[in-house]
Amino acid sequence: MAVQTFLPVDRSTPFFLPPSVQEWVPSDHLAYFIVDVVDQLDLSALERSYAGRGSKAYHPGMLLSLLFYGYATGIFSSRKLEAATHDSIAFRFICANMHPDHDTIATFRRRFLEHLEGYFIQILELAHEMQMLQVGTVSLDGSKMKANASKHKALSWGHAMRLEARLKKEVELLFEEAERTDREEEDASVHIPEELRHRQERIAAIGRAKAKIEARAAARHEEEKKAYEAKMDARKQREEGSGSKVRGRAPQPPVEGPKEKDQINLTDEESRIMPTGGGRFEQAYNVQAGVDTASHLIVTQFVTQACNDKQQIVPALEYLNALPEHVGRARELLADNGYMSEANVEAISQAGIEALIATGREAHHRPLHEQLEKPGAPDPEASPLEKMRYRLGTHAGRALYAKRKCTVEPVFGQIKRAMGFREFMLRGFKKTSGEWTLVATAYNLRRMNQLRMKGALRPTFALG
Repeated sequence: MAVQTFLPVDRSTPFFLPPSVQEWVPSDHLAYFIVDVVDQLDLSALERSYAGRGSKAYHPGMLLSLLFYGYATGIFSSRKLEAATHDSIAFRFICANMHPDHDTIATFRRRFLEHLEGYFIQILELAHEMQMLQVGTVSLDGSKMKANASKHKALSWGHAMRLEARLKKEVELLFEEAERTDREEEDASVHIPEELRHRQERIAAIGRAKAKIEARAAARHEEEKKAYEAKMDARKQREEGSGSKVRGRAPQPPVEGPKEKDQINLTDEESRIMPTGGGRFEQAYNVQAGVDTASHLIVTQFVTQACNDKQQIVPALEYLNALPEHVGRARELLADNGYMSEANVEAISQAGIEALIATGREAHHRPLHEQLEKPGAPDPEASPLEKMRYRLGTHAGRALYAKRKCTVEPVFGQIKRAMGFREFMLRGFKKTSGEWTLVATAYNLRRMNQLRMKGALRPTFALG
C-alpha cells in the first residue's frame, strides 16, 4: 500500500530576502484598484489641513484608501480596521506595512467627513474618463438605515411630562426627609444629597429634551400652518370661480404645541423613529440614492430625517444638477409611488427631465386586453402629470420604468448584504450624511472594479 507524502509545514525558517506584500496581492484585486483611484484624486485640501508640527503624520491618501477599502469589504469599526492592518494582506498592502491605531483612524474619519462629497464627485468623473459612466436615466429610491442609537432611548413628550412631575415630587419628599433627619439628629437610611443631585440632574435633562421637542413642534406648526393657509386659499378661489360654496368639510387649522407622542432620542437626538419592513419601527435615518441605470453607479446620494420620500424629489434634482456637465445630464428620473405627487412631477419637468413615477400599485400579470390596450395620446397642452400617465401606459414607457426595480433596489441590497452596512457608526445628521457619502463611494469603487474586471470598459489611466 502506497504511503501518502505531505508537503512540509515550516513556520520557523526566515525568508532569505524581505518579502514583497505587492506580490501577495493579485494585480486585479480591489485593494490595488482603490489605491490607484485614490492616487488620481486631488488631496491637496487634506494635505494643507495638517499643521506640520509634531511627529510625522500618516499620509491622508493612505488613510482614505484604508477607509474606502474597509467600507467596501464590510469593516467599519476603527478598532477592526486597525486589527486588519495586522491580519489582512490586502490591508497591509494599502497601509504599506504601517499600522495606524484606531484613534488615528477614527479622528481622520470624523475630521474629514466634509471632504468626502468632493471625492465622491471626483470618482464619478474618473468613472466617466474610464468610459464607465454617462448619466442618462436615473433610478431614485430610499431606504431606512438604523441610527447608532436605540429606540428604547427615546423620550416622548407625554412620558417626559409624567416623569418630570414624579421626580419633582420625589425631590420635595427628599427635602422633607432631610429636614426631619436634621431635627431628630438620626442617621439617614438614604444618602439624601446624592439622591437629590441625581434627581435634579434628571429633571434638568428632561427640561432640555422638552425644549427641543417644543422647538420641533413649533417648526412643524409653521409648516402645517402654511399648508392650511394654502388649502384655504385654493378653496376660496374655487368658491369665487364657481359662485357657490365648495362641498365637503373645510380643512381644520393645525393645533399648536407638542403632541403626546412627539419624542426625541437621548443618544442621537437628530435621528427619528421610522417604520421599517414587517410593521416594525427603528431609530433611523432615511438614506437616498439615485442610480444610473446603465452602469449601476450611484450618482446622487443624501440623508434625510423625513420618513416620507415624497419630499425628496427636489433635493435629488439639486444634487443631479450639481453634477459636472461632462459626466452627463439626467434625461429620465424613475421612482416608485412613494415619490408621487403632482408638484414633484412638475418640478422634474421644469428641470428638463422626464418623470416616470408610479401613480399607484399595479397588480402582477395584468389581463391581456389591458396589456394590448393603447392609451390615447394626450393633448399638447396637457399637464406634465397627464403626459407622464400616458407615457407610463405605453410599452416603451413601461419597459423603461421596469428598469427602476432592477437597478436601484439591488444597490441597496449590495450595500446591506454584500458590504454588510446596516447601521451608522457615527451619530448626528451631519456625521451620518458624511458616512453615507463614504458608503456610496465605497460601493461605487466596488462596482467600478467589477466593470473593469469584465473587460468591457477600457480605463484611461494605468491601473496596477
